Amino acid sequence: MTRLHDPERMRRTLNYRAWAKKLGQAVRRLDRAIMPIACAFCGVRLLPAERRVCKACYFDLPWIGNACCRCAEPLDACIPSGVCCGRCQARPPPVAVTIAPLHYEFPVDAALKALKFGRRLHYAAAFAELLAAQGRRLPSTVDALLPVPLHWRRQALRGFNQSRELCLPLARRLGLPITDVARRRRHTRYQSGLSAAERHRNLRNAFSIRGTTRHRHIVIVDDVVTTGETTRQLAIALIDGGVPQVSVLAVARARRRNIRARC
Repeated sequence: MTRLHDPERMRRTLNYRAWAKKLGQAVRRLDRAIMPIACAFCGVRLLPAERRVCKACYFDLPWIGNACCRCAEPLDACIPSGVCCGRCQARPPPVAVTIAPLHYEFPVDAALKALKFGRRLHYAAAFAELLAAQGRRLPSTVDALLPVPLHWRRQALRGFNQSRELCLPLARRLGLPITDVARRRRHTRYQSGLSAAERHRNLRNAFSIRGTTRHRHIVIVDDVVTTGETTRQLAIALIDGGVPQVSVLAVARARRRNIRARC
């Protein structure tokens, strides 16, 4: 009997193939359980060229087409580069540039709430990847990132600062240091649900600067800009503390006319 038609050899070959198939399936299950390489939004396994968000979800995200360069307010019409909106012309903000590439709409709003209140920290890495792609829009003079500080009581209760979680991978991607020169000295109310005037009163003198800083252009990193009052008050504190320029980089921007509905 030839080796080609040896029943015992064929049985061993089939057993080996079945064993190899089961082993491969077990390895894939273990890989998905320990280190899932899946899209942060839909859960589909990512291709090698995709990092945290699959291509389909990337294009389905609510990207802002036109926005004011100073406050990132979404605009219905395109305005010339370097020209800010009428509100910023009437009351110039203390920041040089505000970049917030996404509307605060589904699924971005749900993901940010899951990150902040549900401890879904994988969203921080996904959003940091999207923000890193916006780094080319930042002024070349930027030399540090600053996560919006939480009061120590709120951070102890939450267990983390979502802005810092965004900053950590973002700093590695952009090659910029993280500074902790600012602190939140007052335990303020949650901003969600407050009107613009209430947000202003809530955050007045909420931030202070510790010591001096050598940085000349700091970028404040936050999850969402609603009225811009948080970044405004923090920027004022930084400028009063000797920082010449301040800019803002946030994941999303809420439309002013729907503040209460969106928070």
